[in-house]
Amino acid sequence: MHFDRRTLLQRLGRLVISPGLEPAQQAARIHSIERDIVLPIKVLVILTLFYYFFFSNWIDQPNTPREVAFETMRRWFLIYVGANLAVGAAIVAVRQFPLNLLQWTIYTVGLLDGLLFAALTFVTDGFDSIVFWMFPALILRNAISVPHAMPQIVLNLAVCCCYVFAGLLDVAINQDEAPFLDTATRMALNIGTPENPTEPFLLRVVILLLWTFCCYGVQALLERHRRAVEEAVEFATRQEQLQTAGRLAAEIAHRIKNPLGIISNCAYSLERSLQERKNSAGEQIQIIREEVDKADRILTELMGYAQLAEGRVEKLDVLQELDYAIAEVFPKGASFDIMVVRDYAPALPYLMMQRRHLSEIFVNILQNAREALNGSGLIKISAQHGTNYSIVVTIEDNGPGIPADKIERIFEAYFSTKEKGTGLGLSIVRHNMEIYGGAVHVESALGHGAKFILRFPVKTVMKFTK
Repeated sequence: MHFDRRTLLQRLGRLVISPGLEPAQQAARIHSIERDIVLPIKVLVILTLFYYFFFSNWIDQPNTPREVAFETMRRWFLIYVGANLAVGAAIVAVRQFPLNLLQWTIYTVGLLDGLLFAALTFVTDGFDSIVFWMFPALILRNAISVPHAMPQIVLNLAVCCCYVFAGLLDVAINQDEAPFLDTATRMALNIGTPENPTEPFLLRVVILLLWTFCCYGVQALLERHRRAVEEAVEFATRQEQLQTAGRLAAEIAHRIKNPLGIISNCAYSLERSLQERKNSAGEQIQIIREEVDKADRILTELMGYAQLAEGRVEKLDVLQELDYAIAEVFPKGASFDIMVVRDYAPALPYLMMQRRHLSEIFVNILQNAREALNGSGLIKISAQHGTNYSIVVTIEDNGPGIPADKIERIFEAYFSTKEKGTGLGLSIVRHNMEIYGGAVHVESALGHGAKFILRFPVKTVMKFTK
């Protein structure tokens, strides 16, 4: 039940949470939108407001709250202009802007824009102000420039709250001024009449809220479509590369193994014919046989690539595959006194791999950890988002650890720190990681356990090791 509930939550998270962009793509989008579209529009808006603030009689009601607000806005407007000039200059001039700083800068500027339009809403008829139509445009801009779900929704809800506050403040001011106004002015301002002055408020707030979530929903759908197209291309590319490598390896192995077999048989026959005569030729023949055996072993490993063509690349859920591997290494009927602690991040991207390869990676490392613990101990498994759009899986145990002089050799074929070990488990792990462009690293010290760090690139050009 716990597994089903967690799986359900993961699937719901994938439906709700936008996949998001890679850091380089996100920075390029922000630069493009802010520099090529938002910046020219802002220049036009700032010039227009500058004229109305300093060269026109926009507000001609002295000693009123709107006049006071207008005078305050004129002073703060210069600060707003300075901040936008600094941000605009940075976006235009600096190409390698740190992404985190760029995101917070755009987030802050979006909030400042909301406050500016809220102040304009207050001094220009509140809920009836034409400035209202600037808020949907601002929400759309925020949805494009801030692709992550929570920051985007919080920012756009804050913008909506700015509009609501400005409108309610206008209504409150009108109500306070009503006793001091004549009948004609009160009717012109719609104060004290049967109509409700907040009628436009409900409709416009609903429009802003719906627009906020529609913008996020459309953006999430577009991102999912883009991701699906990229995954389809990645899927086809990896499958084709695996099949090509398999066919090439099978052809090479087939062409070379036959001559090696003939050489080995001839060397064996020659050695038998010379057994009765003590001659150095026997030693040379023995060397030939050893070298032939080594070459044969290398080709046998190379033929393993031929099996790549037999499998099929799939879109794999890392968390699900980890749970399958744990269930295989620690079956329910076994009496292992080992605690397995999971730490899984939500909404991890899928991996394009053959299921057998990923299973071999996890199962081999977990089996090593189980054998190192000798039936009792703790294993921590973590799966998190990595840098450069990757997934980092960490498997750590509190066993006896690995000697420092053997850490560099544990991934070599046929090398083992266990008495009855084959020395192939970790070699297979490294092999399977490298053909997908991944990497495996181990951290260990005697008496302090071992930690295996696996980095899976979600997008990669596959590499084929010798």
